[in-house]
Amino acid sequence: MLQGVINSIRESQVWSSIFRHGVPRDRRTRVMAIMSNVFLHLHPVAVRKSGIRLSFTWCMGGLTFFLFIAETISGVLLMFYYRPVVEYAYSDIIQMRAALTLGVMREIHRWGAHAMIIAVWLHMMRVFLTGSYKPPREFNWVVGVILLVLTMLLSFTGYLLPWDQLAIWAITVGSKMAEATPFAGMNGPGRELLQLPGGIPIVTPYSDAKFLLLAGDSVGEAALLRFYVLHCIAIPLAAATLIAVHFWRIRKDGGISGPM
Repeated sequence: MLQGVINSIRESQVWSSIFRHGVPRDRRTRVMAIMSNVFLHLHPVAVRKSGIRLSFTWCMGGLTFFLFIAETISGVLLMFYYRPVVEYAYSDIIQMRAALTLGVMREIHRWGAHAMIIAVWLHMMRVFLTGSYKPPREFNWVVGVILLVLTMLLSFTGYLLPWDQLAIWAITVGSKMAEATPFAGMNGPGRELLQLPGGIPIVTPYSDAKFLLLAGDSVGEAALLRFYVLHCIAIPLAAATLIAVHFWRIRKDGGISGPM
């Protein structure tokens, strides 16, 4: 029975969209596993002719990648002059704006973030309208949706860093919305279904989505540090890894999106 379940999983569309070769049990499948490893071969060892043919494109995916690089470089430079503590966060932002070079750098980072949100939504719209989410690109579509979510999270976590009234109240509203997360928020549907033996609830005011987001009951110093680490390290690393996988699968699946 267990073998039947495993075989049905391996023969499913989800499995075949992620893994394009069998289990590496012989020399051929081991070679295929190595040759199709995105981390060993950022450029696929073989691509279709259509995948490298020049064609019309909005270039919104490329523009989004360019903005991600610009955001990374400007963000790293700004990290030298910003301290994620309550006593200095707001004053550091004010001092950056007062200095001409850092003020321009901060505005590039700020407006680049807005442009990245617009570009990634237009890119997703093109992919959807051209039907490029269909096989064999369904796995890459899922990767793109995750990248869209990460882009929104990058914008959300960066919103608190100026530590002004607008930032604090915006994150307060966002954390209130997190309370309504299904199965993970104190006021979300399905919370009562998650219980340990003995009726002990898993989701409590100290383990729900809002607490995980703020590291407390309200927006404070712990939330500022948590948002800083997420904005500068965790989410960018996850996004960079998925961008590499995304580009790799674009070339493997036949090039940029177009009518299917």
